[in-house]
This record gives sequence, structure tokens and C-alpha cells, in this order.
Amino acid sequence: MSNGFLRVDGERVVDEKGNSVILRGAGLGGWMNMENFITGYPGHEHQHRAAMMKVLGKEKQEFFFDKFLEYFFIEDDAKFFASLGLNCIRLPFNYRHFEDDMNPRVLKESGFKHLDRVIDLCAKHHIYTILDLHTCPGGQNPDWHSDSGSSYAAFWDHKDHQDRTIWLWEEIAKHYKDNAWVAGYNPINEPCDPEHWRLPAFYDRFEPAIRKIDPVHILWFDGNTFAAEWKHFDHVLPNSVYSLHDYSQMGFPTGDRFKGTDDQLQKIEQQFLRKASFMQERKVVAWNGEFGPVYSDPRVDADAEEINQERYNLLGAQLAVYDKYQIPWSIWLYKDIGVQGMVYTDPESLWNKTIQPFLEKKKKYQLDSWGKYPSKEVEALFAPLGEFIDSVCPEATHTYPTTWPTRRHLARNVLETFLAQAFSLEFASLFKDFSLEQLDEAAKSFSFAKCKQRGGLNKIMSEHAEVHKKNASA
Repeated sequence: MSNGFLRVDGERVVDEKGNSVILRGAGLGGWMNMENFITGYPGHEHQHRAAMMKVLGKEKQEFFFDKFLEYFFIEDDAKFFASLGLNCIRLPFNYRHFEDDMNPRVLKESGFKHLDRVIDLCAKHHIYTILDLHTCPGGQNPDWHSDSGSSYAAFWDHKDHQDRTIWLWEEIAKHYKDNAWVAGYNPINEPCDPEHWRLPAFYDRFEPAIRKIDPVHILWFDGNTFAAEWKHFDHVLPNSVYSLHDYSQMGFPTGDRFKGTDDQLQKIEQQFLRKASFMQERKVVAWNGEFGPVYSDPRVDADAEEINQERYNLLGAQLAVYDKYQIPWSIWLYKDIGVQGMVYTDPESLWNKTIQPFLEKKKKYQLDSWGKYPSKEVEALFAPLGEFIDSVCPEATHTYPTTWPTRRHLARNVLETFLAQAFSLEFASLFKDFSLEQLDEAAKSFSFAKCKQRGGLNKIMSEHAEVHKKNASA
């Protein structure tokens, strides 16, 4: 039994008895919102699904994706998660599970099949869930995980995309308004509004619409520009938490290596405080909805053990900051093919063995943004082009997101969008001759019993979950 619905009390999340509940856990990325680095395909999810449909046909394609969703999170996963002392899973999902662009505002009840199943499994093991609309109609940011097929975030320029998003959340709120194990609704993942003011304006429209249906659940609002900026946020909505995402570049192959120096430790804390400035000024709950390093593969990197230990140390340093400020957190991510997850598919599984040659091609051409490795070949092409653009049009350097240099905009549009999409059929063709039994076995590669555990990561998370538990009960 839960202690009733969670709610916000000042800078705390509490249960109905007023006890502090510090939520700590992970995001189930790659599941109901698939991402290219998490499962291996190139480009965007809807392109991946379309290519698999073309290669496999309707029956096999639907069979495979349903089995994938089933095996990706089962009761064994919930048991393991709870055994670490973690108490919350963020559940990202794609709007396409519930609505078609060519049939808008017609709810697909089938979308609740696996979402209900996982929420119930988590509740059985006393794990709260936060529902996260990771992909909105039109695309709410320029990255691959908004599944728009481009780098244009059309969500902000078309009111109908926003209206459809509110409509979908109204339907979701009707479905879950009486479920106390749902910790609340995260309406937009990593919004990127170039004008900045339209995001808080959307939240001001969203909140009363949902409250008419569900006056109880917490709303978890991401900041702008990938949950990092708070321009034009000038008030706090009731019973709401505000979310930042706190990735450190020291946790990625192209960043500086973490050595635990005083300067690096200070940088970690200062970065968090900058992103949490709005919450600290307004005395409201700050939730770190995403963070975490990626990890090196010992099969291909001779320094993998040393590098990964540095990244565990980095993670520990970040968690120490979150302990200090007593904030809830959700690491990214729970499960993948071996890049970042707490649990990952076996390199000898059918899925991994089938796609491994393609993963090497993706790495060589930097088709994935996340965890990409330096490439002299790609740099030789794009560095001069980036310099040329900046020289002939200095205004290009001000293109939103302004944190991206021109070189990053080029990679996003050319490699990660155009070229990656062009490889979709090649990836799907790896499964062309698979029988239903083989497709089932490929999907089963993601089942907990067949996966491996990233022990160093899980140990650190469990240790810091216990710190939070002690602090919450103090």
C-alpha cells in the first residue's frame, strides 16, 4: 500500500501523512520512446519503425515491437530496481502510441497496454512512476529524441501541436487520476523554445486544463533549452516541481576526463546551482530529471576500465552535490545496449550480434550524438565548413540553441538527420530473413535474465539512495 498521493509542500515532496518522500531512480528511456543510441538503430524512431515495416511486413513488424515492449521491462526488472533501494522510475513515451498525425485527437487505447503493465509492476514493488511525454506533436526540441524527423521544433510555431498535447494529457489524466503510485506528470521533455516566453505560457495553459480533470497529481515542469534555462519564468504553479537536466561533459568521450580536482568538483556544483537558480530563488522543489555519464566498451577500448572508473567517480561527485541539496533525481538510464544503462544487453545476444557491424559504422560516421567518439575523417569535412559559415555569416553563431556551435548544428542536420535516416533501410534489412521465432529471440535480448548489470554504476546509485532514505526519515 502507498501512503496516498504525493504532493508538494514547499521545497519537499511529501505523502498524505506529511512524510518527506525523496524520489530517486532512473528513466526507462528507449522503451515507449525509442532512441537510436539506446537500441542501435539510426535516425528517428518513426523512421526506424517504417523501415522495419517495409522490410518485415505488417505482421512481423507489429509482432517484434510488441515483444520488444514486453521484454524490455518485466517483473524481474522491478524486483531488481527495488532491491537497490530506488523508488521511482521516469517513464518516457512517444505521443504516437496514443494518436496518429493523420487521425488527430482520436485516442488509441492500445497505447495504455504496456504503460499500464509497467506502472502496475512498479506499484507492486513500491516504486513510484513519473509519466514523461518525451515526444510531442511537431517536435518540442531539435534533437533525435523528439522524433520529428528534422531539427525544426515545430511545436512552438503551431498552436494545434500544443492543443493536441494538452488534449493527450487530458486523456492520460483521466486514465491515471486515481492511481496514487503515479507520482505525477512530466508534460514536455527538454523543451527548446527559441523565444523562451512561449514555454511558461504553455505551462500556464496546461496546468488549469489538467487540474479540471486531475486536481491531485504533481506536475513536473522541465526548464527551457533541454531543461537548463528559466528565462521568462516569473511565477510558480501550484503543486508543481521544476526540473533541470544536469549532464556533465566530463562524462562523455569528447569531454575532459574527470580527475576529481578541486576545480572540477567546483564546476559540478556551480553547474547544478546555475540550472537550479529558479527553484532556489522561488523555494520550490528542484528535480534532476536526467544526468549520468556514458561508459567505454572494454572490448574496443584498452583504457576502458580506467575511463569507466573515472566516470563512476564523476557520478559519485554529482550525487554528493544532490545529497547536499536534498533533491530528487532520476539518472539516465535504466537499460540499453551497453552505452549508459544500469542494465544492458549481452554482447553475445542475438540482437547485439546482429547489429554489431552496423554499430561500428554508426560510430565511424558519428550518426549518433550521444556518446559519440572523435573522428578525424568527419572533423576534416566539417571543421572547414563550420569555419567558412562562421566567417561569411557571423550571425550563424547565434542560431538557437545558442549553446551549440555551428559545427554542432551541421552534425545535427547532416549526419544525425539526413545521413542517419538514409541508413534506416540498411539497418532494418539486417532482420529481413528473420522468422517470428528469431524476432522473438532478438526482442528477448532485452529481457532482464539475458542482460548484464553495470555493477559499478548500480553500487553508487544504491549507496546514494540510502543516503536519501536516511535524510528523508530524519
